[in-house]
Amino acid sequence: MPRAVVAIGGNSLITSPDHKTVEDQYLAAGETDHHIANLIESGWDVAISHGNGPQIGFILRRSELASGELHEVPLDVCGADTQGAIGYMLQQNLMNDFRERGIDRSVATIVTQVQVAADDPALVTPTKPIGSFFDEEEAIRRRDEDGWDVIEDAGRGWRRVVASPQPLRIVEIDVVKRLMDDGVIVITIGGGGIPVIADENGDLHGVPAVIDKDLASALLANEIDADVLIISTAVEQVAINWGTPEQQFLDAMTLAEAKAYLEDGKHFAAGSMAPKIRAVIQFLEAGGKEAIITTPENIGRAIAGETGTRITR
Repeated sequence: MPRAVVAIGGNSLITSPDHKTVEDQYLAAGETDHHIANLIESGWDVAISHGNGPQIGFILRRSELASGELHEVPLDVCGADTQGAIGYMLQQNLMNDFRERGIDRSVATIVTQVQVAADDPALVTPTKPIGSFFDEEEAIRRRDEDGWDVIEDAGRGWRRVVASPQPLRIVEIDVVKRLMDDGVIVITIGGGGIPVIADENGDLHGVPAVIDKDLASALLANEIDADVLIISTAVEQVAINWGTPEQQFLDAMTLAEAKAYLEDGKHFAAGSMAPKIRAVIQFLEAGGKEAIITTPENIGRAIAGETGTRITR
């Protein structure tokens, strides 16, 4: 079977500011799973990754509010918590969809660690947005009172940012491969994986950071020799000159074109499309065949070449 990695954005599980509850996220996960099940039913083998920015933000905020009575939750443990919770939602919805369709496939969520370099400069330079969006006044208050690092995120509002080191190694990759070789649909590297470093003895330790899930998904796709990396996002196609009269949606890009557009600096916002394009470039330069960027509901049509943006070498 052809093999795909489908990377789901953490924000895609929150359909609106009024639909943030666990129940709301479960329903959104079920909708996304339905489109992935279509792909699997058509003959694809799939590994699923997902973001966790908003969900980690919720956990951290609960921890901060309860800090007078309970211990706070470290950021790496927040990542593990979200892998379990979001993985559970995706796993159960997909299993239910399989049962209704008569698909005889198993699904497993793996709590996954991803090794980063102990001397990665990103560990001391926060850049990765997490949590909910705020207006500027609230963001500045959180910066001044709670010590947050905050940025304006691609015109969508203000968000907290944390360290985001480069993913180097998926610790549980051999387990992922064995399960996929046995026909299991695997949910892995949730939130980009739990960031860990190795000490001088080789022992692993968590670090307070969040790895970009698209970069980790590119690494996963290369490791399992995926035929395609599918990045599911809020827009049906990638556009250049975004938000200007010259805005143009793209059916396809070459690797060289993607690199040129990214280096130009005016096409892809740092907090939204730029990390996805950077991940696609990483995947293709490491030997990947092709990548697709589109919305969850258009995954099937994009695979068929009817929509989405396809990037190839």
